[in-house]
Amino acid sequence: MAITINTNVSSMIVQRNLSKSTHDLNSAIERMTTGYKINRASDNAAGYSIARNWETQLSSLDIAADNAATGADMLSTLEDNYALISSHVQRVRDLTEQAANGTYGEQSLKAIESEIKARLDEINRIAANCEFSGIQMMDGSNTSSRSIQVGIDSNSAKSQIILDSSLFASGKVDSLFSVDTSDNTADYNPSSSGIASGDASDPLKVLDKKTANLAADCAGTSTYNNHKTSTYMLGVIDEVINTISKRITTLGAAQNRIESAVESIGVQSENIASSLSTLRDADVATESSNYIKAQILQQASATLLATANQSPSIALNLI
Repeated sequence: MAITINTNVSSMIVQRNLSKSTHDLNSAIERMTTGYKINRASDNAAGYSIARNWETQLSSLDIAADNAATGADMLSTLEDNYALISSHVQRVRDLTEQAANGTYGEQSLKAIESEIKARLDEINRIAANCEFSGIQMMDGSNTSSRSIQVGIDSNSAKSQIILDSSLFASGKVDSLFSVDTSDNTADYNPSSSGIASGDASDPLKVLDKKTANLAADCAGTSTYNNHKTSTYMLGVIDEVINTISKRITTLGAAQNRIESAVESIGVQSENIASSLSTLRDADVATESSNYIKAQILQQASATLLATANQSPSIALNLI
């Protein structure tokens, strides 16, 4: 090999290797400090793109889980209010059965009537005030179905749980006690089958018209047989209790679907997170080994570079 002064090939070779070992050292340091083996697209272009896509999916799944939890809270609120209403209806039934005994005087029956009215008023109040995040759920105004977004794409069949509008049916007295009495004329023959406009806001009058004039019977002012009417009313109230039970059952089924969706989201998130870790996370043991290797090569290259830079001075020995 020729001895030259202007071109120091040995130095160039050492410089190139020093640059490479320094780059490898810095890369190992970066990976150990960030915990990622892919920190930029240049590290792994395809892997970087895949990792970004998976990160987006994980973020969306977190929101979907929050959506499902919020939907479950909404249905729980509705169920709890129906449980309250059910307890009031059960009490109305107890009072009706008490009134059917025929052993109470007018004053006692009026006391029963007073409590029934209070219970019905409270049912209407609960229904009017049952709301979640600004959504009225039991006042009869919510006539549209609602969807819970529990997936990460726009396919409603895959990513949405549809809550039918029947879940948000009115829980007011005039809706719950809307039982047809036309086939019960043997036991009850109401003077008017309709509800006067002035009576529409009075739950007790609504109950009177739509069922069996219970209040009038309890007060002892009805022209119909008190025992027959009250006995018939027990059947009417049982139908109301069954209606509430069916609504709660439907709510429970919807809650089960949401709980299943939450579990599914958890499994999906776990799998994506595992795949993302395999693709992107740095192996600290490997990077530590690479760091030591690069550090040794860098130190050796620096030492040899000093030697290589002195190689042209050999030419002075020939002069």
